[in-house]
Parts: sequence; C-alpha cells; structure tokens
Amino acid sequence: MSNVNQHLEKVALKRADIMIPKATVDLSKWAVVACDQYTSEPEYWEQVKQLVGDNPSTLNLIYPEVYLGEEHPEKRIETINATMKQYMQQNLFTVYKDAFFLVHRTTPSSKIGRWGLLVALDLDQYDYAPDSRSLIRATEGTILSRIPPRKEIRKNAPLELPHIMVLINDEKRSVIEPLARKREQLPLAYETDLMAGGGTLKAWVVDTDEAMLKIAEALEGMLEALPQDNPLLYAMGDGNHSLATAKSCWMDIQKTLSPEEREHHPARYALVELENIFDEGLKFEPIHRVLFGLDQHTFEKELSKVCSHYETEKASDLNSLDSAINKADGIQKFGFCNKQGYHLYKLTEPKASIAAGTLQLIIDSLLEQKLASVDYIHGKEVTATLGSKEGNIGLILPEVSKATFFDSIIRDNALPRKTFSMGEANEKRYYMEARKIQL
Repeated sequence: MSNVNQHLEKVALKRADIMIPKATVDLSKWAVVACDQYTSEPEYWEQVKQLVGDNPSTLNLIYPEVYLGEEHPEKRIETINATMKQYMQQNLFTVYKDAFFLVHRTTPSSKIGRWGLLVALDLDQYDYAPDSRSLIRATEGTILSRIPPRKEIRKNAPLELPHIMVLINDEKRSVIEPLARKREQLPLAYETDLMAGGGTLKAWVVDTDEAMLKIAEALEGMLEALPQDNPLLYAMGDGNHSLATAKSCWMDIQKTLSPEEREHHPARYALVELENIFDEGLKFEPIHRVLFGLDQHTFEKELSKVCSHYETEKASDLNSLDSAINKADGIQKFGFCNKQGYHLYKLTEPKASIAAGTLQLIIDSLLEQKLASVDYIHGKEVTATLGSKEGNIGLILPEVSKATFFDSIIRDNALPRKTFSMGEANEKRYYMEARKIQL
C-alpha cells in the first residue's frame, strides 16, 4: 500500500474508480434527483419519465420510493439490475481510476452554489447505532424497518449511484476549499444543467498523489483535534438509510470472504459526497412542527414534565418571534403560535440539549396518549399559517447552528428525527456518477 493510501485509510477514505457517461449521453436527462424525494408526488416521477424517454438515464437504475408500495417490486428491481448490466455492456461509461471528484452544485435559491468532494467512504468505520463512537455516524435515529426493502434493491446490483451527502466539521476550510480555489488546474469531468429546477452540476477530477495527500492530511488534522473516545469525523447529512443499507449489505457479504478479500472488496466502500458544514452555499434549515387537536393548557402540562421551569413572552408577529427565538443568549427557546397569537417559550433545565429534542419528548408523549397528531413542516410561514387555525398549535424551532452541530451529536449521540433539512427537494443530490460494487 502506498504512503498516500495509508493516510487515506486513517481517515476512512479510499480512491474510487468513478464512472460517468460518455459525451454521447445527454447528462440533463441522465441525472435525476434522489429516490427519496417527491414520495407523495407520483406525477413528478411520471414527468421525469416523459422527459427521459428512451435516453440512457439514472431513472432506469434507481427505485423511486414513491413506488415502494407497488405490487411485485421484484420485477422493477430485476429490470434495474438488467439495465445496469446493459449499460456496462454497451460501454456507456468513462471510468476515472483511483480518483475523487470536486463537485459544484447551484440551485435556483443558491446561485453561489455549494462545493463537495465525491469519495469512497469505508463502511467498516460507520456505525448507525445510537451509542456509536465510530468515525462515521448517523445524525438522526436510523429506522431499522426502512433497511430491508432497500437491501432488496442493492444486494444484487452491480453498480451503486450515490445520492448520499456526508458532513465534515471544517471551520478552517482545509479539505474542499483549497481544491475549489485551484479548480482551473484540474481536468473537467462533466458540466450540465439539471432537470426540474435542479440548477447546475459541474465536477473536476482529483487524482494526483499530491492532492490526495493534502486531503488526507487535512482530515487527519481534524481527527487529531477530536476526543479519542468519541472521534466524530463524518456526520450524515442526507441519505443515512441508503448508507445504512450499504453497510448492512456489506456485513452480509463479508461473512463469505477471507480476511484478505475483505480488505479490498468494492462493497466495503460507499460513494458519497463530502460537504463542509461551513460552506456558505449549504442551506441548513430547521424543520418545524404542527400539532393538531390540542389546546395550549394540555401542551403546557406536558412541557412542565421536560423542564424544571418555563416562561412565556407574547410576540407581536412572526418576524419578531423568529428574531427572539434566534437571539444568542444561551437559553433554550422555541416559538409557539395558535389562534390567539404568538408566544416565545424560554426553558430552564430542559431534558434535551436542543429545543427540537425537548419538543420531541413532548410530541412522543402526546402521540402515545393519543392526545394529538403531528406533522413536520418546512418553512416557518407555513407553520404559522397552519398553527393559527382552530385546534392547532405551531411550534417554531430556532435555526440549526452549524457551529454546534457536531458537538450536539457527540453530546447527545443523535439529533431528534426531523431536526434539520439541507435544502428543498430540488436541492438534494442528483444521481450522476456510478461505481462497481461487485467483483
């Protein structure tokens, strides 16, 4: 093993043989959004199907989750695997050996775009258990029941196509940003517009020993600064259940391999996009809650069980409430609205370290007692509109702090479900690259 590869291994990375379609393929029809988006909108995926037509496309290589409940899913899976083999037999791909990709993505709401680094991540260093101390971890609770249907899709697939985004806590901007500054010196891999309001996508090839060593050394520096008993280097941003599926498949495969075979089997790794949490183009938004069929008195009764004391202040409107929620004063706070107006709640000695965790304790209790139902909402305006209706309550969460995000995972093991979102559906990762995961 080369010295560079040894450094990469220390930080759970491996060079990848990255496959992209040749120049004859229309990339605007090849790339489609992550399979777990628009799950309640079959019309979106039907429009994509019409747009793609008979052209080569990742649409033919993935299982949009809007269709997971259909009869005979095995037929779609067999077609996906057959199409993967067909594309390879047709020599559809260019293969960039032993490489990473520097990736730049713009969206209609982020013209400056966000930067990423496509890498192969070592699944042996990933553990999605709530008490994990591994280098690579889930940020929210992994729902184990979501893994088996995804395993059926992956277990016999010859290729993987990544929509997974993994965060690094690089406030010094030492890993991805130096490459971005020198992108004109790197070979261009592809450039394309993305369908359905997805913006643009561009990538450059990173494959020199010098560049690889700098990436590894920057990550090693970050690793050395972490507590040895809790070294969180990579935190899941999007696609945790896909990574958990890859891990589960690898655990099955490695049982059939010798120790030497396990070292180099391609299924040991998963292709993911690393993103710096401090990238100015990376949107990080709280997910709010609306409770239905609940009054303020019952809510406050439950609230009193998860903190030693709380205070309320009336707010004149949504903007003033939002400003008060996000005031940096070290107090755990959240916003409340119902038909009577807006209130700020301040908590003393809450049972969770962030407001989303405290509120989730309340919500879980209410659901268990069948006292209310809940929906998780993107956008405080929509939350306020719904929360202001008769019999409803809107709960508006503070912004998710990039500066304390990793610390919260280390302290609390995982964030409550539906704590944050990295942009809207059309801003999620689109499938573009592929990698072989079978020998």
